Order: sequence, then C-alpha cells, then structure tokens
Amino acid sequence: MAERLQERNDDFVFGLDIGTRNVVGTVGKLTDDGFYVMAQCSMEHETRAMIDGQVHDINKVARICEKVKENLEAQIEMPLTDVCIAAAGRVLRTITTRIEYEYPEESVVTGEDLHTLDLLGIDKAQEILQEDQEEKYRYYCVGYSVMKYYLNDEIFTSLEGHKAEKIAEDIIVTFLPEDVVDGLYTTVERAGLSVANLTLEPIAAINVAIPENFRMLNIALVDVGAGTSDICITRDGSISAYGMIPYAGDELTEVIVQEYLVDFAMAEKIKKDSTEMDEITYEDIMGISHTISKEDVEKLTEPVREKITTAVADKIKELNGDKSVSATFVVGGGGKIGGFTEMLAEKLSIVSERVALRGEEVMKDVTFEQKEIKKDPLLVTPIGICLNYYEQKNNFIMIHFNGEMMKLYDNGHLTIVDAALQAGIPTEELFPKRGKEIHFKVNGTERMIRGQEGESAVVLMNDNPVGMNTRLEPNSFVEVKSSTEGESAKCTIADLDEYTTSTISFIVNDKNINCPKFVEVNGSLEPGSYEIKEGDDIETRNFYTVGQLATFMDVELDMDKDILVNNRDATLETLVYENFSIEWTVLGFGTMNASYTKIDKAEENLTAATDIWDAMKNHAAEVRAQQGEGDSDVNDAPAIDIESEAPKFGSIKVKVNGEEVELTGKSEYFFADVFASVDFDPQESHGRPLITTINGVECGYSSIIKEGDILGYQWKE
Repeated sequence: MAERLQERNDDFVFGLDIGTRNVVGTVGKLTDDGFYVMAQCSMEHETRAMIDGQVHDINKVARICEKVKENLEAQIEMPLTDVCIAAAGRVLRTITTRIEYEYPEESVVTGEDLHTLDLLGIDKAQEILQEDQEEKYRYYCVGYSVMKYYLNDEIFTSLEGHKAEKIAEDIIVTFLPEDVVDGLYTTVERAGLSVANLTLEPIAAINVAIPENFRMLNIALVDVGAGTSDICITRDGSISAYGMIPYAGDELTEVIVQEYLVDFAMAEKIKKDSTEMDEITYEDIMGISHTISKEDVEKLTEPVREKITTAVADKIKELNGDKSVSATFVVGGGGKIGGFTEMLAEKLSIVSERVALRGEEVMKDVTFEQKEIKKDPLLVTPIGICLNYYEQKNNFIMIHFNGEMMKLYDNGHLTIVDAALQAGIPTEELFPKRGKEIHFKVNGTERMIRGQEGESAVVLMNDNPVGMNTRLEPNSFVEVKSSTEGESAKCTIADLDEYTTSTISFIVNDKNINCPKFVEVNGSLEPGSYEIKEGDDIETRNFYTVGQLATFMDVELDMDKDILVNNRDATLETLVYENFSIEWTVLGFGTMNASYTKIDKAEENLTAATDIWDAMKNHAAEVRAQQGEGDSDVNDAPAIDIESEAPKFGSIKVKVNGEEVELTGKSEYFFADVFASVDFDPQESHGRPLITTINGVECGYSSIIKEGDILGYQWKE
C-alpha cells in the first residue's frame, strides 16, 4: 500500500473530522472508480475538550489529532504533513440578502458589473451581520453564492451582455468567526500538521449525501452530531440555505447518564448499542450490572428526541421559506437513535419514507481498504471533507496588508478587494466616489446636479501597481490607499438656462428694453452669483420693481420728477410687468455694471444691454438738445441739472384728443404729464403699444409740450 501511495503521493488526501465526541482521520485518493480509503482511524476525546463543535482545550484536542495522525501513518507507512479540516455549523453564519444597482442610463452589463454587484452584496450582508447587537465575534466572509439574478426587476439566469437600467441579485453569504478558524489552525499545527484545505461541515456532508443531480429537488440534509445539528437546504440546483440548532446527540446521552447512573462514556455506549442490539448490558457507577432493552432507551429519550426534531423541523421550514421540504436525509451518529427519523417526518408533515438515514447507499463509490469498516452515516462527513479537497482546493493564505499580517480564507478566487473588505475598508472607499449631488426645483420641476468623480484607489502588490480585482498572491505585500470623493456639486443661479435665456421686455422712455428675469430662491430675491443649495425652490420672477429696473439699467433717476408706469404715477417700489411702459427723468448713467446683468453669459443679454445703452444715450441727447447742450458725448457729460436751467413754475393749456386741458405746478411739461389730467386706463392696452403725437407728429412720453400744442394718443390697432 505504501508503494502505491509513493507512486503519486500528490493524489492522496488526509482529512480530519474534528468533532465534539470523536476525531475521525481518513487517508484516501480519488480514482476513476470512486474514492478509495486507504486508512481510517477514529478516537474519542478523553475529556470534553470540544463543546458544540468548537475547540475549547487546544492542547487536548491537538493530542488526539496527533494520535490519529500517528495511527494512520503506521497504517500507510509514510508521514502525513498536510491535512484537510472542516469548521462546524455551530459557528457558521449565513446572510441572504438582495442587492440592486441602478445605472445612470441604460447600459450593457459587463462581467465587472456583476463582480461589483457581488461585492456590494457581501458588503451589505456584512453590515446586516454587524447590526446584530448580540454578535461578539469578528466574522470573515468565507464564501458566497448567487441564488437569482434580476434584470429590470425580472428574473434572469444570466445578465452579462444584456442592456439594463437596473440589475439585482439574491445572494447567500457565509461567515466564520476569526477565533474559530484560529483555534482549528492552532490545533492541527500543534499536532504537527499544516492545513491544506478548510471547508464547512455542512458542505462536506452534502457533497456525499446529496449528489449534484439531486439538488434540483427541494431537499434538507441534517447532520446530527454530538453538540450541534447542522442543516442544509437545496433547491433549483444549488444550496439555498444553511442553518444550525444547538441540540444533538449529547442531549440524548445526558438523559441516559441521569437515568441509569452511569458516566458519560458508558452512556454513549448504551446509546450506540441501542441502535444495533435488542438488549444492552451495562454497569452503573456503583458496580451493579443491568440489562435493558432498546425499547427502554427509545422510551427514555423520546422527550429529548421530540425537542430536537421539533427544533430541526422548525429550522428547516424557516430556511425553506416557512414551508416543509420534499424529503430529508439524516447523517451523523445522533440521528441513528431509534425513532428519530420517524419523529422528524411527523414534525415536517411528510411521509416517513421521505426522511431517511444516509450511509451505505450514498457511499457506493467509496471503497475501504479496511474490510472491518462498515459504511455508516457517521462516515459521511469525514469522507466529504476529503472529497472537498478535489473540488475546492482552498485554505487560508497569509498576506501583508497595509503593513499588517492578515489571514484570508482562500476560496479559490481571492482578489485584493476581498482583502480590503476583510481589513474593514468600506466598499465605497475602494472605488471612485462622486461628490455629493444637489437636488432642487426650478419653476416647479425637479432638478439634480451630480458631484465630480473622485480618484480611484491606489493599489500596489509587491510594489507594482495593480487593479482592485487582481488575484492575491500568498505572502504578498499589498498596499491600498483609499479612493477619494469628488467635489460636491456646485451650481449658481447664473448657470441655469432660465437665467441666461429667459427675458422680460419693458418700454422705457419709448425704447424697448430686454431684461433678464429675476430669480427668487425660497421666496427671496437672489443674484446670479447665488450658490444653489440642497432642497432650494427656485422661481423665475416675471416682474421688476421700478427701482430694480433702474439698477439693472444703471441709471440715476431724478426723484424730483414724476415716474410714470403706464401713464400713472409710480414709485421705485411699483411693480412693472411684460410690455409695461415706464417714463422717468434721468440725471446720469453708470458704467453698465448692473447688479443683475450677466453680459458674458448669453448673447441675448449682450443685445439687451446694448439696447439699454443706446436708449439712454438717445434719451440723454434728446434732453440735452432741448436744453441747448448739443450732442456732446454722454460718457463725458456731467449729470444733467435740469432745475438750474428751468424757468419758474407756470401753467399751460393744450388740447388732448380734442379736449382742452390745463397743466399746472411745473416749470416744464412732458407728454406723459397729460395722463394725470385725463381719463386714461392702461389696462385697455391688452398688450398693444400706445401711439402719441404732438401737432400730428409721433412723439415719446418724454417729449416736451408747450402752450397751445395739440396732443393725441390711441392704442395701435
């Protein structure tokens, strides 16, 4: 046998099932005819060094592991150095969640998108796990499986290459606590072994008990060990859920201890014998011999069996969407007690034939060198640990991450992202982040402006720049500098199209003036330089006040003269709307740097500003000409001092639309002055311009009138 092993020693595998009650060692190899077991050894713990599948006394468990190793080495006549192990479901945590990603616009789904979706799912599962206030362990992700994909909320078997606005997936993520993994590693290291592969006991058991072709069915696997009962659910071709209850074979043994006054080891023997013999003989701690029947043992353990099967059935239904499964397979020594499978079938409300122990019938392709070994449900998990080595050669690898040593569970496709997540770096720090966006309303319509894109994370492996999805190399030196967040979104009133292209027109001293519409933010008037904030409600205003119009046109008004709006007396606070006419007297002009102009932002505003400037120059020239000042350049002219040149106050009589009107109280009169003395209603305009004449010649509101002039006005048809 040793010669056969030495021919190809890389083909055989050594597995240790470190259970609560026993340590089972198996050495074998996978052949074309199935799995060939060359040697096997089982030893019980001398004390309760393992509790509920977890190592409590490392040294004592290590000694048993070492004895099993030495026994196997003697059988195969060669040393064993590497071992495959499994972690119990007692400490396994699974989180099932749904994660979605919405594209800014319809896009083709890439493999990278799906990998990112997986990472987001793992991150969400880890957040859910951390929210459990009762958790005292630091958990690591040791594997995940996508259960369903969704394309725009519809179930799809594959997403890559499809166009989508939104993708999603249901994902089941499994976690192990750090101290559990460390405890197992330390134990086998003290036994003189190195870990070649780590799997989970439920996965190991299901690899033997439920073949791939059975997993389309909705089946439960229950591994009833000594301290825990591990549960797996299959559906639609994959494992859909894991679970565990903290009740198993030891619960049954402890009842026997109390009833028959024996130590734990003798109680274990009574329990085992009851599964194989009709009568059991034992000796209690007083040295008295007794004989009992298997029925006595079954009756004694019935309340505990009911407790365990009820808990198992409830957990199966919980994991299976609050409904029972089609069938259940039971493995492990605890499930061999008489009446267990029948009672579990009753609790699951399925026929008893669909709940069965799995042993010899699932190990048809397993051959034992030792003829005395009987194929038994106890051996399902030990064989599964070995077989898992061929399917998934994974273990923990060590790396240096940002200057610290890190141990990672190698699931066969570890990347730098996995290391970063285990190091506690949030997903959002691994990929570029946009700055904060702002949401606001413009004239009742929702608007959103995105922030700037940040810089990608800087990633080095062994001093070489790499990507976040680069495969990790054992013992490598990895450095990750977190990505940055881009600048938050910024937008001013002047950046809005409504500000640069939306205008309002007025008739000022007979000239058409185009002005940008003012903007109100949350009810307050704001200039173009105002920086929009989250939640702002912005409205373009369809009116000016006379004072705001003067400010925009950058003119100084003579406040001793009347201001007329649609030929009615007005003040600086009077509101003027589209096509309103305004008459005022100007003392001087500024430099056209009006507070609310944005000349460089749009051609329309430049035209409007030019119109204003031309209108003011023409008006000033008209006033100066009538005052005898000629056509001197407006830019160089001082403010017009009308009062110093005016005659004393007097009155004049004119005819307006055939009626004689007397104007009094001013030194000089303009056409607009007549509207205060006649019955004039500006509301009759209906948007039409007003035509004014002096002695039959068209004129403006600011045209000077004299004694005896014949004036006329009418709305243009």
